[in-house]
Amino acid sequence: MQKRNPVIIAPSLLSANFARLEEDVRMLEKAGADWLHIDVMDGHFVPNITIGPLVVAALRKITKLPLDCHLMITEPDRYIPDFVKAGANIITVHVEACPHLHRTVQHIKSLGVKAGVTLNPATPVSSVKEILPDADMILLMSVNPGFGGQEFIPSLYRRAATISQWIHSQGLNCLIEADGGIKLDNIADVYASGVDAIVSGSGIFSASDPGSMIASMRKACSNVDTVSV
Repeated sequence: MQKRNPVIIAPSLLSANFARLEEDVRMLEKAGADWLHIDVMDGHFVPNITIGPLVVAALRKITKLPLDCHLMITEPDRYIPDFVKAGANIITVHVEACPHLHRTVQHIKSLGVKAGVTLNPATPVSSVKEILPDADMILLMSVNPGFGGQEFIPSLYRRAATISQWIHSQGLNCLIEADGGIKLDNIADVYASGVDAIVSGSGIFSASDPGSMIASMRKACSNVDTVSV
């Protein structure tokens, strides 16, 4: 059994009110959010368009929370420096979008930020086995990327447990993040599967009191102190 670190909760700003984004960020800070998760979509890699470096730069000016930028875009190497300059702390790229994944991870790290690697639900977990010693984080999608509010895909549990076992058997310093359909009713199970950082968008913002929801999610995970690996 592997002793757990406290869960990292990263609200997804995709579900925030963009007409009052600073107000929502202040609320998340007060509620104790650990990171802010920023979904970057280009309309090519995924069927939606969201935000770019300008919004990240605006967020950087109003918060000290780590900005966790998830690039759901084609040719991410072209835009990585722009997101670093804008103030990103973590940049994750998709295995499916990076023909030279090791080079991309090294590029991100050379610019002084954390490098994450993302897997879509149907992409084999073996796709990240070789990059684990170099990556700072593996992001497992538990929905198909592109839109918020989708239903959770339960294969996440098995996939997270497998990667967690690889990480701990090699003594690596690599986090696992999960994103998609995670709400209060399943967050403890997600955390127990070996996930360290949990992204939630509609699960937080659709609550009548998003701040209290973050506290409830954290409490649910506090009852999980080990993971089987």
